[in-house]
Amino acid sequence: MYNSDTELLFPPRVIPVLRDLRGRKWEELVDQVVPQDEMSPDKLAFVLMMIRLNGCLTCNADSYRAMRGCTDCAVQTLRRNRDKDEKLLKMYAKAKNDLAKTKRPGEA
Repeated sequence: MYNSDTELLFPPRVIPVLRDLRGRKWEELVDQVVPQDEMSPDKLAFVLMMIRLNGCLTCNADSYRAMRGCTDCAVQTLRRNRDKDEKLLKMYAKAKNDLAKTKRPGEA
């Protein structure tokens, strides 16, 4: 079964939907990331954090998660997550740090 909301990895278009699912610090992070360009380090770090949190790398076309779509999967993941927002912000900071360590095309 194909769901038009399903992509290979967490899509940035879903980020605004996640804004009101957590506390104030989470809202502030989403508000900071949403207006940025899709290739900005902040938005890429948010996407990487969500890929890790959602388990996107283990999702496949036949999985229940894929059949529901990326939006529903991300919403459910954040609703079920019992960590405090501070831990999610640490995960975001780690993703941002990990991305800063990677070389981009054209860099020596």
